[in-house]
Amino acid sequence: MLGSTVATFQDNSAHGEDNFLILDLGNNAFLDAVMDGVTGHGGEEASQSVVDALAAASIKSPDDVVGVLEEVNAEFYQVGGGRFLLTTVSVALFLEDRLYIISAGDSPVFTVGSDSFQQLAGRVGGFLHAGVARAVGAAETLSNLNRAEIGPAAGDRLVLATDGVTDNIMVGELVDMIRAASTPDDAATQVNGTVASRIEEGALPAQLGRRFRHDDRTGIFRFFNT
Repeated sequence: MLGSTVATFQDNSAHGEDNFLILDLGNNAFLDAVMDGVTGHGGEEASQSVVDALAAASIKSPDDVVGVLEEVNAEFYQVGGGRFLLTTVSVALFLEDRLYIISAGDSPVFTVGSDSFQQLAGRVGGFLHAGVARAVGAAETLSNLNRAEIGPAAGDRLVLATDGVTDNIMVGELVDMIRAASTPDDAATQVNGTVASRIEEGALPAQLGRRFRHDDRTGIFRFFNT
């Protein structure tokens, strides 16, 4: 049975609308989630409401996660009509050595192995913001959930992030940092430090458009082991 260790970072100084959740479900099972509330659309309240709903639920399967998100989406839409109470959500649920990804919006999830990586949700890099239309609360029914399932191996690394991270670091850079890190804490420190230094410099690599995107940033880094 696989075990894991985890580290996080969060800087909510731009808008205060990111959120995250880490739940230990016992027997090496876990639920990790990141939320990126949509600025100007009740994002802070929406992201916190998703955290609260997931934390209060009895999660025993990926369908339980979907059920929680559908219920929250219905509540958001009833109040906000698709214009208010909007947030992305990306959930990683690990049960019996299977990893289930459930997401809405553009917050990316990917795994990094020794010689490859796999993006399982969201997007990495660029400035096109397609996440609003796919966010929780944007439509009457949550019909656009992205779902994936894999069987990770010892040595694999799981990353969940908001776009305050991934709009300001190229995916190749991010993968290299995660692969080179000896612990999840090392990965979190390196990634967060790189973004922070780019804030100070005020510039990005040309491939990312050279202009830093000021946004909240959140990352979860989990390393699988035996």
